[in-house]
Amino acid sequence: MTPKLRIATLMARHGTAKYQSAVADLRALIEQRLPQIEHTFIVVDNALPPSHEERLDGGAILIGGSNEAWEFSAWDSAIAYLGSRLDDFDFVHLATSAFRQLYVDYLDRFSERMLNLMLGRSVALGHVDYYNESVSLLGVGSQSWLRTSFVFLPPAEIRLLRSLVSVTSKEIFFSGDPAEPFLKEAPISSGYRKNILGWLTGDGTEQGVEWHSRFRLDATTLPFFESKVLAIVNEQMLSNRLRAQGCAVVDATWAATVAEDLEQRGEPFSIPRWQEQLVARDSVAAPASVLV
Repeated sequence: MTPKLRIATLMARHGTAKYQSAVADLRALIEQRLPQIEHTFIVVDNALPPSHEERLDGGAILIGGSNEAWEFSAWDSAIAYLGSRLDDFDFVHLATSAFRQLYVDYLDRFSERMLNLMLGRSVALGHVDYYNESVSLLGVGSQSWLRTSFVFLPPAEIRLLRSLVSVTSKEIFFSGDPAEPFLKEAPISSGYRKNILGWLTGDGTEQGVEWHSRFRLDATTLPFFESKVLAIVNEQMLSNRLRAQGCAVVDATWAATVAEDLEQRGEPFSIPRWQEQLVARDSVAAPASVLV
């Protein structure tokens, strides 16, 4: 009999006003998709003081967070809370209270079979998003990233990262002027700036999708803009850093598409580049531009 997978879910939130049912929804999804796992559930609420700790109905642990780097510092708080117990798990599951926003069909593709196939591998498993063209951030070129609202990865990869926060300094990016919010010398390419501005304040990134919380950029919204951009940068950098340490980024829909075939092989298999994964997955066909 295959041993039960041991998974720690670390869910970041900021209060309960916006996504009131997020904890219950996430628990229900895990019970539906991964019914046999041994599960530890930690909720980090950045609206509570870091010293806060209580047990919620259903057994989840609620702790406070600093909100220094939004969900990324929240996850660091949960990892510190677990301490050496982190290494007892097969996977760490990073999630946010907004995990059901935008495209969500991939959530229903997760299974214990999929996770068992990835067990013992240096992988980060979630939904791969991408831009139409490559962008540059902190001198590193990239085009795709894992959406960090729902990601599984081994504890060893987290240990190698040391922290899930990649960038905290606003000074290297922002001018303080809402009309031209980025410094001319900021380490972020013009294409990336355009994508960010389009996503947060305009009509998207020319892919037919718009963010659910778009806003007008002015002096009053500039602080939020800067904090949100740092969250976007930290999301991109997490994928960049994982790849740099030899961790493969795996699209969950691709993994579900090929899971049965890989399981039947019963032998080591390779994980293709993200472009090949997106072309091969059985839903949300990737446009030709993804092959750039």
